[in-house]
Amino acid sequence: MKKILIVLAALILIFVVMVAMQPSQLHVERTAEIAAPQGEVFAQVNDFHKWEAWSPWAKLDPAAKVAFEGATEGQGTVMTWSGNDQVGEGKMTLVESRPSELVKIKVDFVKPFEGSSTSQFAFKPNGDRTQVTWTMNAHQNFLEKALCLVMNGKKMIGDDMEKGLSQLKSAAEAQRPG
Repeated sequence: MKKILIVLAALILIFVVMVAMQPSQLHVERTAEIAAPQGEVFAQVNDFHKWEAWSPWAKLDPAAKVAFEGATEGQGTVMTWSGNDQVGEGKMTLVESRPSELVKIKVDFVKPFEGSSTSQFAFKPNGDRTQVTWTMNAHQNFLEKALCLVMNGKKMIGDDMEKGLSQLKSAAEAQRPG
């Protein structure tokens, strides 16, 4: 029994050290190329009302309550949501908007966990296409680092971002005359 407790204590210590060694800053980045002009792709992100068409989280809870505040689009726009365990509850505030170039958003989560992150969408021309780079940055405390390590949170977030960019591509390209 004593050996089992020693092994268990050693495993816990190893896990605690592994978590402590994880960076406090979480950074996830994904890029996609979309066959549409910058302005059209930018418009899909700059207006929170359009997110339902492409957001990777929009369809996880069709009954989620979504509300908008402030301007219809651009800096100062706010979207709040409250839904099931998959989407939780929170608020997004568009804090910077440079037409056809950049959208920066502060995201505040209330449920299932409190926390904040910053997402940024950068738009660059590539011929008649647009390269969109979506980055997400957040500070993680010890518990958040442990959860991210155990659940492979960076991969989960990256997968969601890839799905969102794919859906953004479909939404923006569907706007193009055929």
